[in-house]
Order: sequence, then C-alpha cells, then structure tokens
Amino acid sequence: MGNGPKCLNGLLLLLCTSRASSHPLQKDMCPNRDKGTETERTAVPENEQSQPKLRRALTTPLLTLYGLGVTVGAGIYVLVGAAAQQAGPFASISFIVAAIVVSLTALSYAELSTRYPVSAGEAAYVEAGFNSAALAVVVGLAVAASGMISAAAVAIGAASYLNGLTGVSDTILTALVIVSMGLIALLGIAQSVFVAAIITVVEIFGLLFVVGWGLTMQEPQGVALVQMIPEFDPEIWRGVLAASLLAFFAFVGFEDMANVAEEVKDPLRTIPRAIVWTLALATLLYVVTTTTVLLVVPLDKLSNSSAPLSLVFANAADAIKTGFGTIAIVATVNGVLIQTIMASRVLYGLADQGHLPKWLSQVSPRTKTPVIATLVVTAIILCLSLALPIAILAERTSQVVLCVFVIVNLSLIRLKLKTDTSSDCFGVPLVVPILGVFASVLLLVAGFL
Repeated sequence: MGNGPKCLNGLLLLLCTSRASSHPLQKDMCPNRDKGTETERTAVPENEQSQPKLRRALTTPLLTLYGLGVTVGAGIYVLVGAAAQQAGPFASISFIVAAIVVSLTALSYAELSTRYPVSAGEAAYVEAGFNSAALAVVVGLAVAASGMISAAAVAIGAASYLNGLTGVSDTILTALVIVSMGLIALLGIAQSVFVAAIITVVEIFGLLFVVGWGLTMQEPQGVALVQMIPEFDPEIWRGVLAASLLAFFAFVGFEDMANVAEEVKDPLRTIPRAIVWTLALATLLYVVTTTTVLLVVPLDKLSNSSAPLSLVFANAADAIKTGFGTIAIVATVNGVLIQTIMASRVLYGLADQGHLPKWLSQVSPRTKTPVIATLVVTAIILCLSLALPIAILAERTSQVVLCVFVIVNLSLIRLKLKTDTSSDCFGVPLVVPILGVFASVLLLVAGFL
C-alpha cells in the first residue's frame, strides 16, 4: 500500500514527458490569467482568414439540441428491453451507472474543447497531449469510423420501420434516408442543426409521451418502484454492470459536440454548458422513461422486445400506435443526420490540420460547409449500409469509442501535468480525467467478460 502514491506519481511523470504541439490549430485558447487576454481566448487561428471557413452559428440552446439529437434517439428507443434482459427490474440503475461513467469523460471533453475549439477535436487533443500526428490521425479516423458505422446501422433500422408503413424495399429506403440526410447536412450548419433540433424535439416529445401515457393511461403490469432498488448482492450488481455497458450506447454522442466547435459562437463558454445540459437532460429522460416502462410492461415481454417503448401502447388505439411508430422512425433518421455532420467535420478537421488530403478541407463559399468531406462521408455510409455486415461492425463501435475516451483522458492528464492550467476557461481537477481513464477501461474490459 505504501508504494501506491509513488507508482501513481511515476505513471503521471511518464505521461508528461512529451513536447507540446506547435500546430497552429492546436494553440491553447485558454492561456494563463496573467498572460491571456480576452482577444487571445476568443481568437481563431490566423489561417482562417485565407480561405472560406466554417460559420460560427451555434448558440448554447442549438448546441444542446444538437447534443441531445445525437445522444437521445435510436439508443433509448431500442435499448430498454436489452437492459432489462441483463439487469431485470434494476435496468434504470444501469442507466444511472452509465451516466456517471460517461460524465467523467464528458467533463474532460468540456475542458479540452474550450482549449482547442476545432473540428476533429479528439485528434487535436491527442496531438497536443502526445505530440504524435500519427496517433492523432488514428484517433480522428476512429471517431469518424464509429460515426459512419453507427449512421449506417441506424439507417437500416429507419428503413425497417419505414418498410412497415410503406412496403417499399428496405434497400431503396436505406439509400433514400442516407442521401436525403447527406443533402440536409450540405445546406449549412445552422440549417442542418435547426432540422436536427426540430427532430430532437419530436424525439423528446415521444419519450415524454411514453411517460405520460404509461403513468396515466396504462394499468401497471410490471414491477413496483420498491422492487427497482437493488440489494447489495454481487450477482445482482453483475447484471446491473452488464446492462450499464448496453446503456453506455445510449449516451454515446455527446462527444460529437466537440467536433462542431469551429461552428460554435463563444465556444469557451458555450461548449461546457451545452455538454453538461445534454448529459443532465439525457440522463433524466432515460431514467424516467426506463422506470415508466418497467412499471407498465411485464418484465418477460420487455426483455424479449426489440421495440420496447411501443409495448407501452399495447392497448392503445391504432392511431396512437402508428403515431408513436412514426416518432420512432424520426428518431432513427435524426441519428443519421447528426452522425453525417460529425464524421464530415472530423474528416474536414484532419484535412485542415494537414493529416488528410487537402481537398477534403474545401468549404463552400455559400453554405460554409465542408462539401467534399460531407459527400465522402455520405458515400461511405451508403456503402456500409448496403454492402457490409453492419450488425457485427456496430457491436465494435462502443469499443472503439471507449478506446478513444481512454486516449482523450490521457491527453488531458498530460496537458495538465506539463502546463499551468489556471485560466478563465472551463477546467476540471486532475482527478477527473484519471477517473475517466479507469472508468472507460473497466467498461471496455466488461465488454469482453
């Protein structure tokens, strides 16, 4: 036990042995109080003046809606049943555990995104922390890949829902969903996020509708509230932790907010607030929705359902069922749009930093969107959805994201140890990224057990 602090100090010293990156896009926008000025903290890189760049149009409400749009959606609409299968009546607790784990890394992102408010945020953080362009590119491409794989899988799900309403071929519907969302992403960040914000409001309304209908119109046939509180039984908590890994999928998405940092007004204040609001509101929605479904739906039916929220409307009129089914479709379509925006900004950011071909960083003078990067991302999503075993790849997405979380937290640890981080910008204690590393590793390991 006496060697613990020494070992930790040795690890921390090892982490801070690299030089800071000198790339202009990785200039720390949060210098020390005695050196920094308001101009320095809000300035953008000098090369933004030489060519068309992304338009700063996102305010705190819009960025929060963007975060909710990519976080709340297909995950909660399909994961409640799977979580109940693992955790039984304690599924709500699994979402709380997942929220605690995710919040640690979210706080790390909040500080890093204010230090380096650029597209391809994770790549910039890693290059600044590790001074490794190669590792930065790997992380950036991993983030983009996870977004494109997720979008492809979600598009297939959206097409399946649409097939039930229209009877049109799944293949045609999948292509239409992806292409239409790609076109919306080309319109401009404000227009794209405005569309996504409207859809997000519909998604949230759908969850509130589930809660309202379940608590007022349905006869409780599930478990009582007192039965949802787990005892200190290792077997029970093993199931809760297993379900927490599933619940983690429902929270993945907040990190995408860092990848539109170049399009945020006053990113030093807007991004941290939007991240906190996004996680707080998502957690509240998830816990309340899961609790309602557990109260209303018999546990055996819930555990075996791939469309668990629809079970709340089992005794409702057909019009109600169809209406909610439409909302579920909208929720999945929104995921495609948000992930398309995110992945295109990552490719744009990597190209703008010189890590990928420069033509990927071309920005439309009219819409101020990365046109070629968006078209490339749309094409890749389309190919993935039509030609590859998406289900298998999608299972690996969470592992990729957790690996990225580990590296991002390590980057913040290194930056904090080798620089004086006192500034007027948002900051977190060193213990936050350290706990973020351990929490992400634990969830990653749990996925292999």
